[in-house]
Amino acid sequence: MTRRRALLAGTGAVAVVLFVLAVALGPVSVPPADTVRVLAGATPSDPRWSVLIGTVRLPRALTAVLVGAALGVAGALVQTLFRNPLADPYVLGVSSGAGLGVALSLAAVGGASFTEGLAGVGRLGAVGAAALGAAAVLGLVLVLARWVRSVVTLLVVGVMVGAATTAVVSLVLVWSDPRIAQQFVVWGLGSVDGTSRADLAVLAPVVAAGLAVAAFSVKPLNALLLGEAHARSVGVPVRRLRAMVVLAVALLGGGVTAFCGPIAFVGIAVPHLARLLVDTSDHRVLLPVAALVGAAVVLACVVAGHPPGTEVVVPLNVVTSLVGAPVVIAVLLRSRRFAVAVS
Repeated sequence: MTRRRALLAGTGAVAVVLFVLAVALGPVSVPPADTVRVLAGATPSDPRWSVLIGTVRLPRALTAVLVGAALGVAGALVQTLFRNPLADPYVLGVSSGAGLGVALSLAAVGGASFTEGLAGVGRLGAVGAAALGAAAVLGLVLVLARWVRSVVTLLVVGVMVGAATTAVVSLVLVWSDPRIAQQFVVWGLGSVDGTSRADLAVLAPVVAAGLAVAAFSVKPLNALLLGEAHARSVGVPVRRLRAMVVLAVALLGGGVTAFCGPIAFVGIAVPHLARLLVDTSDHRVLLPVAALVGAAVVLACVVAGHPPGTEVVVPLNVVTSLVGAPVVIAVLLRSRRFAVAVS
């Protein structure tokens, strides 16, 4: 077995263990043996475990897998599209755009609470609004990128667009019901706890569609690694490629944000971890590995955010920022490949 395959097998094994832990741990810990029995479809020693896992823990763990895979792949796509190792859906304001779509749709529908507002919009409506908001912001950044040559300047432009979008969201909330505004702020901290099986029935196809569009972009994205001029010289329709990437990122980032709120860190860090793991920027390898590593990272954050035996639930963005970011920064600073990560 080659080193790359061994590392991938190890990462897959870690992801499986984290998935079981995410299902087993929480305010009430389920014995590991019973957790495995329920996941395998067998009868546990206590019938309550089936209800707890089936209605709460399993949807939460599956949501974490989808969120990690979606943001990992979306991050790899925007880093290649902008040729910027610091780009990700959150930094470029894509998550803020998705949040703006959700806020506008809630303000239009109204409702006594955030949940009722989402119910009024409908899950598909919320996802559609989030995807449109994400696509609008990413499209605006792409348009501005035509007049910007420096990757650092482009990154600053993206951050400014994201900040302006966040300001518009705050402006919308000023005229919203205070209860909805408060719940919107909590939603903005990020969480995978509130999703149900019905939510997964919408989120999973949206993420699958985004991943499918990304898969069709693999070959032209490899050509884009050497620059747009090279891509055009080998027959890549760059404009169409940009549209496909925008669509994929809008589906992935918008879908995740609509259900779980804007989630930081994952989109920027996971592609780098994936490159360090497989030592290649070939998107035929990078995108599947980014999905796998992203799932493992978000599952680890879910486990860390639910201390066993307590009622405490730490918001996902708090965990990703406090625990994940310093670790990834240390890994990146020790890697000589960081400077040429997407070159």
